Amino acid sequence: MVALITGGSGSGKSEFAENLAVKLKGSYEAVYIATMYPYGEETLQKIQRHKEMRAGKGFETLECFYGLQDIAVPLQSTVLLECMSNLLANELYMEEGAKENAVTYIMDGILRLAQQAENLIIVSNEVFGDIANPDPEMVNYIQQLGVINQEIGKMADVICEVVYSIPIYHKKV
Repeated sequence: MVALITGGSGSGKSEFAENLAVKLKGSYEAVYIATMYPYGEETLQKIQRHKEMRAGKGFETLECFYGLQDIAVPLQSTVLLECMSNLLANELYMEEGAKENAVTYIMDGILRLAQQAENLIIVSNEVFGDIANPDPEMVNYIQQLGVINQEIGKMADVICEVVYSIPIYHKKV
């Protein structure tokens, strides 16, 4: 099963996705693919908060700032990929990132993970209404995130938007 979980910043999507992963994993392994690069105090605090949220839930954590297509996970595992917006930014702007090939590399990685895992849960941000002063770089980023979310949405069995910690299903098994 592939699930796409979206929502705005602070919407509760991460907690929802983690609880879903725990529910689905059963007796199999749970893998948390962390994409946030620790580049400042704010990100370090967010990373720590997420570590505390998943403590004791049985996740093996893999850090993947870029190069998702190179990640291998155990067969029949439940994989939680957190978060697509960070992964795309890393691929676009980090020196080692895929740059103009970001969407292709990310989607190759998603397809590979979906073939390996029993369950793949992908968290992505809903950023499409957040542009106050759009510059070309921000518009490009948002357009590419939109393409990725649409492609994942086509293959997903479940699409859930979390608003104020309330799940709203757009596609459900």
